Amino acid sequence: MTAVTFDRVAAAYDTFMGRWTRLFVPSLLRAAAIAPGQRVLDLATGTAESALVLAEASAPGGSVVGVDISWPMLQAARQKLDGRPVRLVAANGQALACRAAVFDRVVCQLGLMFFPDPVAGVREARRVLRPGGRFAALVWSAPERVPWFYLLGREIVQHFPERHDDIFIGSRLGERGRLERILVEAGLRDVRTATETRPMEFASFEEYWGYVQSGAIRIGQMLRELTPETAEAIRERIRTAMTAFAAGDRLVMPTEVVVASGTAS
Repeated sequence: MTAVTFDRVAAAYDTFMGRWTRLFVPSLLRAAAIAPGQRVLDLATGTAESALVLAEASAPGGSVVGVDISWPMLQAARQKLDGRPVRLVAANGQALACRAAVFDRVVCQLGLMFFPDPVAGVREARRVLRPGGRFAALVWSAPERVPWFYLLGREIVQHFPERHDDIFIGSRLGERGRLERILVEAGLRDVRTATETRPMEFASFEEYWGYVQSGAIRIGQMLRELTPETAEAIRERIRTAMTAFAAGDRLVMPTEVVVASGTAS
């Protein structure tokens, strides 16, 4: 499996995924036990939304290094730093160019599922952690528990069955117990897992579909490979399915994540 990057959606990323990063990142901070004065590594930092929150949580005296494989995402991130103690580095999270045992905490917010080998990624996180340091990761749960993604994915996969794994890669670590097994296999101890649900809200179906068309929802780009008539039919079927989440004009969609953490020896 090759690495999945968000190069093509960097410009639109914050308009959609950045919002939900801010919604879920407090759960990640609690799992990692982020505290002032810590040196923190943020894997798959993207546009640095999580890194900026980590910088606040580790102040005073702390620092954050944000790592991502995507140059376009890091370029978008640099526009937001404004002198805060965050250093951005382009790197593969499975092969970090740094010494062992240099970080107090390593976190990965909505990124580990895109690693070609998640176990290798967590092992690398363990390598750069000081003894007693903690690693924490947050991933999407099973697809049916992430309805804004699942309803679109199940329609698209009908037209691209050979791309099933790519379409549903975002939820591949959401199976019960899988994230815990990855952390244990990578050599972490005192592994803990939990699920949390938050409401993802859209002002209207049109707002949601605007994200799909813009490419802010990565798999929405596949609609561009279909005929306009087919794409429109998909749109209407999803609109109908989403009436189950209607609250007036708004859509309120309960979305589940899995959070896991463990300690380095």
